[in-house]
Amino acid sequence: MNAYLILDLSINNFESFREYIEKIPPFIKKHGGRYIVQGVEPEVMEGDWFPDRVVVLEFPSKENAKEFLEDPEAQSLFAIRHKSTTSKLILAEGCF
Repeated sequence: MNAYLILDLSINNFESFREYIEKIPPFIKKHGGRYIVQGVEPEVMEGDWFPDRVVVLEFPSKENAKEFLEDPEAQSLFAIRHKSTTSKLILAEGCF
């Protein structure tokens, strides 16, 4: 069953964040993932959720998504994202 990482982020320091943008795609691919939505400014349709930017990554399974997040070689890049953005991340499994 496919799984999705959904990232809601505000970029606080684009110069620092640029390294993350450039270097994270090979790690996504390494774990079978792909971009579904890549850093777009969403249009709010209902409610009071106002994310600046949204990223949606699709993985073949929940395990693949978790392995991506736990990849030791990617931790320095995640640290860059944490320092240069304000972000919220969720993992959701798709339908059968």
